[in-house]
Amino acid sequence: MKKAYHLVLMIMLCGMLALTGCGKGDSGKAAEPGASSGNAGGKSESALKPYKITLVYPATAAKDLQLVQDEMSKYLTEKINATIELKPIEWASWDDKTNLMKISNEPFDLMFTASWFSYPKDVAKGQYLELDDLMAQYGKDIPGVLGDDFIKGSRIGGKLYALPTKKEFGQGFGFLLDKKLVDKYKFDTNGVKSLEDMEAMFKTIKENEPGITPIVSSKFTNIWEAANYDGVVANLSIPRVSKEPKAIDTLEDPKFIDFYKRMHQWNQNGWFDKDVLTSDADQGMNMIKAGKAFAVAQSLKPGKDKEMSLSSGVDVVQVETAEPFTTTGDAQGAMLGISRTSKDPARAMMFLNLLYTDKTLLNMLDWGIEGKHYVKKSDNVIDFPEGVNADNQTYPNPGGWMFGNQFNSYLWSNEDPNKWEEFEKFNQRAEHSIALGFAFNQEPVKSEMASIANVEKEFGATLRSGAVDPEKIIAKWKEKRKAAGFDKVKAEVDKQLAEWAQSQAK
Repeated sequence: MKKAYHLVLMIMLCGMLALTGCGKGDSGKAAEPGASSGNAGGKSESALKPYKITLVYPATAAKDLQLVQDEMSKYLTEKINATIELKPIEWASWDDKTNLMKISNEPFDLMFTASWFSYPKDVAKGQYLELDDLMAQYGKDIPGVLGDDFIKGSRIGGKLYALPTKKEFGQGFGFLLDKKLVDKYKFDTNGVKSLEDMEAMFKTIKENEPGITPIVSSKFTNIWEAANYDGVVANLSIPRVSKEPKAIDTLEDPKFIDFYKRMHQWNQNGWFDKDVLTSDADQGMNMIKAGKAFAVAQSLKPGKDKEMSLSSGVDVVQVETAEPFTTTGDAQGAMLGISRTSKDPARAMMFLNLLYTDKTLLNMLDWGIEGKHYVKKSDNVIDFPEGVNADNQTYPNPGGWMFGNQFNSYLWSNEDPNKWEEFEKFNQRAEHSIALGFAFNQEPVKSEMASIANVEKEFGATLRSGAVDPEKIIAKWKEKRKAAGFDKVKAEVDKQLAEWAQSQAK
C-alpha cells in the first residue's frame, strides 16, 4: 500500500511539474510577437525574442549614421529587446530603389510614405498592413497622441494603413525671404497678407538689385493651388470655401484663371528665375545663400524660417499669404507604414508606439547623440557643440517631420521656445476641407488617368511657369484632356465623393 501511495504521489507531482512547464512555455509564446508601450503589454521584455527592426526613409546617409544606430539599438534592446537598422535612401533614388524592394519582396519593417509619395498607390497594391488591430494591441498610446482628426484623415477606404507624424495639421502658405534684403529695404513683413503685398517687394528688388532674382521655384503655383483647393485628381478639386464635397474643374474656375494671368504678368516682369520650370525650394535657398535670390515660395508652419535658417546657414524670415488649410493630403503628408514583408509587425508597432511617446528615442533619431551631435542648453533646448555648425555636422537631422510625435522633439537655441504651443494654435486655426478623409481610388479609371497625366505633362509646367497666356493654353489643354477620357474620370470622382459623403452621414 505504501509503495502504491508513493507511486500515486510521484505521478501527481510529475503532472503538476509538467503543467507548470507548459504554462511557462505558453506565456513565452504569447509575449513573443510584440508588446505595447515598450513593456510587452505587461509581460517581461525578456520574454521577447531579439529582433532587428528596419526603418526605410528618404534622406542622405549621415557620416555618423552607424553611431546613432548603435546607440538607438542599445536603448531599444532595453525597451523591447530589439535593435534597429536605419536605412536612408537618397531622394533622387527613392522611387527606383524602393520599388525594387517592394517587387522583390525584400523583408523590411517600416517605410516612410505620404499622400504625395505613393501611399494610395501602395495601399491599392497591398504593400502595407492594416494597422487598427495592431495599434489596439501594441500601440495603445498612439490614438491619444494623434487624436481623431489625424487618424480619420489617414484612412483609405475606412482602413488605416500608415500612421501620420504628429506635426502641423495643415499647411500655411507664403514665402521665405532673405533677411538681409528685408532689413535693407525695411520691408514690413508683419503687414504681408496677400500676393498684392508681395508684388511691391518684388518690384523693389527687381528695380534696385539687378543681380538678384525676386522669386525662385516653380513650386509656388502648386503651393497656391493647395492653399485654395482640395485637389482630388486631374484638375478636379473641391474649392476651399465649398460647403459640400463636390469637385469642380479648376480649368473652368475664374479664380484659377485669374491667378495664372497674374503669373503670366510676373513672368513678363522678369520676377521669376530662369529655371522656373524645374527649380525647387532647395535651389531657392541655395540662391538666397549665394546672394542671387530674394524669395522662395514655401508651405509654412510656425518656425519654418528658423528651421530653414539652421539647415541652410542663411537667415530667412517667413511671410504668410494665406491662412492654413487642412486636406486629406495634409493629414497623410508624412507617415510610416508597416510592410507586408515584416517578420514581426507587432514589434514594428511597439517601435512606433515609442516614437510617439518616448522623448529619448525620438530625439536620438532626430538629432543624434547628446554631447557629440548636440548639447543641451536646458531640458528642451539644444545647440551645436563647440566647433560644430550646420556645414560640418556629422548627423544632420534626417527629417524630424517624418517620425512619430514632433511635439516631443528638442528645439534649437535659435528657435521660438514656444514653438510647439504655436503649432497647437496653428492646428486649431487651420480650416478643414469639407472632404477631409476622402481618398480617390483611381483603379476604375487608371487607363484614362494615365492618358490625362500625359496631357498634363504637355501643358501643366508651361502654364505654371507663367510663360504663356493662360486662356490660350487652357483651351488646348481642355480639348486634349477630353479626348483622353476626362468626362469618365469626372463621373467616377462624383460617384466616389457622393458615396463617401453618404458613409460619413451614417
